[in-house]
Amino acid sequence: MNYHEGSRHAVSDRSYLIAAAILSIVMISVGICFYVITTRQEERDSTINEFKTCMSSGDYQRAIEIYRSVQDDVISKSPEDAAKAENELDLLTQMETIVGERVESICSNIRYERYVPSSSDVEFLEQMQEITSSLVSSKFNDLCEEFLLGTIEKPDIIFIFDQLSPISNFSATAGPLLREIDYIETAKGDVRNAEEAFSNKDYISAVKYYRSVLSSYEGFVHSYSESRIDEIKEVMYEPLIGECEHMLEKYRYYSAEKVLSDMAEIFPEDDIINNALLEATSNTSETKDYKGKIPVLCIRNLICDLDTAFKRPQSGSDNDYYITVNEFRAILNELYENDYILVDPLAYAGMENETYMVEQPIKIPVDKKPLVIMIDNLTYGMATIGDGVNTRLTLNDKGEVLSEYTTADGEVRSGRDCEAIGILDGFVSEHPDFSFDGVKGTIAVSGFESVFGYVVSRNEADYRHKTAESMGLDPVSYSDDEIQANRKTVSNIASALKDNGWQFASNTYTFFNSAKKENMESIKKDTELWLDEVGSLLGDVYMISYPNGNYIPGSDERAEYLKTKGFRVYFGTGTEAYTTYGYNYLYYDRIMVSSWTLSRYDFKAYFDKDKIMDPARNPEKKEE
Repeated sequence: MNYHEGSRHAVSDRSYLIAAAILSIVMISVGICFYVITTRQEERDSTINEFKTCMSSGDYQRAIEIYRSVQDDVISKSPEDAAKAENELDLLTQMETIVGERVESICSNIRYERYVPSSSDVEFLEQMQEITSSLVSSKFNDLCEEFLLGTIEKPDIIFIFDQLSPISNFSATAGPLLREIDYIETAKGDVRNAEEAFSNKDYISAVKYYRSVLSSYEGFVHSYSESRIDEIKEVMYEPLIGECEHMLEKYRYYSAEKVLSDMAEIFPEDDIINNALLEATSNTSETKDYKGKIPVLCIRNLICDLDTAFKRPQSGSDNDYYITVNEFRAILNELYENDYILVDPLAYAGMENETYMVEQPIKIPVDKKPLVIMIDNLTYGMATIGDGVNTRLTLNDKGEVLSEYTTADGEVRSGRDCEAIGILDGFVSEHPDFSFDGVKGTIAVSGFESVFGYVVSRNEADYRHKTAESMGLDPVSYSDDEIQANRKTVSNIASALKDNGWQFASNTYTFFNSAKKENMESIKKDTELWLDEVGSLLGDVYMISYPNGNYIPGSDERAEYLKTKGFRVYFGTGTEAYTTYGYNYLYYDRIMVSSWTLSRYDFKAYFDKDKIMDPARNPEKKEE
């Protein structure tokens, strides 16, 4: 037992001695490192202080010798010892910074104060040429770039060059650039156009402008244009690829083809671009210019709950305004079979100038006929409760717009196949050639009671409360927080609809019985309300669909007022297609498609109404 205890004491003594030795070695190493670092720091401080003293006293010959000595130390080190040159590289950076600050001061004074360099300045610039040559040469290039971009005037840049180019170590760079000043000046307009396109994120146009400059200029302008094209290509690739992929996803094949064709020219070897271009061209066809009448088929909410609409005792005249989901599907099939294609009603109107409209043709495939589909008064007011129609729009987690309704049993149902929006989206998904470039339809929105079934203002809340009272329903009320939440919901729904090819029109705020009978004061009040409470949630809106077709003539002072508010495309009503241009406006007749019109008018140019009528309208006949 004693033996083992003695052994343990011996081992403990040895461990202590080893630990003490290691600690001593560590302390010595730390001391050596501290000494080396301190010594290097002192040497670096001494060197940089001597350099500063030489610069202050004007002893540029000694200053440049110090710089060269440090530079030689860096160059003499082998690649394996490159890491050990950190101290010397830091010294070089400090010296270059000191010189650079003096160069910047001289150049700034020349530019902004019309300063003529002193003999001391010239001596400094010449004798410190290892550093000053590259700095001033870079300045010359920067000045030429500024002149090209229009941020410095010609007399100023010439004055700067005149002061610096006589200095021996600058003349080789300054001389050729000075001779190019006039040449650079002629390219300023084209370069300005390119840069404006780039700032507007019109990257393809920017590259095209610069390529045009490349073909016309040499020297500095040519080199600058080459470098800018490379920079723009770096910036443009990811966003434009993403944009094109989104276009393809939304069936905007013609727009995607145009962008991708330009992209393929800029990036000719890129497989992603070439494959996307192939997808786009596989879904496009030869087009023609079309100028003529464009039919506008107009529907309202669809009857989605057939039991509620047709089996309740009071069903009748209320349903005259609507068609059923089955009838709408049948109409789409007939229109497709008859070679119609959905087009953008705004494409007919050149509205680049606010004071006049340019008549312009639309593009459609050679074997197709143009068509516009409009949903009128998609407001979802309380008065439609019990008509078997939807009560509001919603968004699912995929960002798709659904419609919602309540059955006679009080069950809330929603889906993509309950309203014209989801049905038309699905039809275009199955038949992309039914839509030109992803166009869907135009939704006309009023605002007196709700937007998409949501109360978005205090005015609407008051109106809905009165409506509920008049219908014998429980009173309704909305807090300010609820109204703000509804506004956000409506804005999100509107964004999703626009992204999916839908557009909006005003139906006037109060859904006038006859807009042409309203005086100017009434039109102004109604328009301001619509823009403030409804239009603010929908984005830019250029179309107005007059309720009941009672339109205001485009030359009327009330219409002139509407034009100042952005409304330049008008819709009335008629039984046939009618399109005409007026003074700074475009007018369409919309053809109402409802139970009432189907029983009275001939729609054979568009569909066979006998084929589309829903048997649910006549249960007795269905049973037979």
